[in-house]
Amino acid sequence: MQKNEEAYLFTSDRLGFRNWLETDLSEFAKINADPAVMAHFPFALTFQETKKLMARLQAMYLKMGYTYFAVQVLKTGEFIGFIGLAYQDYEAPFNPATDIGWRLKKSAWGKGFATEGAKRCVDYAFNELKLDRLVATCTVDNEKSENVMQKIGMTRQGAFKHSKLKKFPDYEQCVWYTLSK
Repeated sequence: MQKNEEAYLFTSDRLGFRNWLETDLSEFAKINADPAVMAHFPFALTFQETKKLMARLQAMYLKMGYTYFAVQVLKTGEFIGFIGLAYQDYEAPFNPATDIGWRLKKSAWGKGFATEGAKRCVDYAFNELKLDRLVATCTVDNEKSENVMQKIGMTRQGAFKHSKLKKFPDYEQCVWYTLSK
């Protein structure tokens, strides 16, 4: 694996955060096609859907100065998925807002990477970007994501029906958390 240390926008103890590279596409597509990774989403993504998502994430970084950042393990340079921030304006009681989120390959689970990376992104959001508030959402049965939200100091605000998931009733009921500076 090639390390991209010069491209990191910031790091945590074990992770490097950067904008997306075309070389991420193949591995990102594998992550988005994994049924275990996508268990709390209506469907896994195809290669083309992943390509479009990655283009949106790159464009968001150029427009907003943040995105769901591509994340690598510093020690090995291994690309493991994303952890970061995304501007959201879909219909919800908390939007418009900046969301904090993560999606990691299964082999990176259980190592504390999501929590470590999310804590570092909170620091980046509040101290570098000067944001005042972050939100996070997940489906009601996504206990692992809720645990990360709690570990980074977020407070559960309640449940809501996700307006982008109306066609997927099994995934529409979500919870939301906030964290303020």
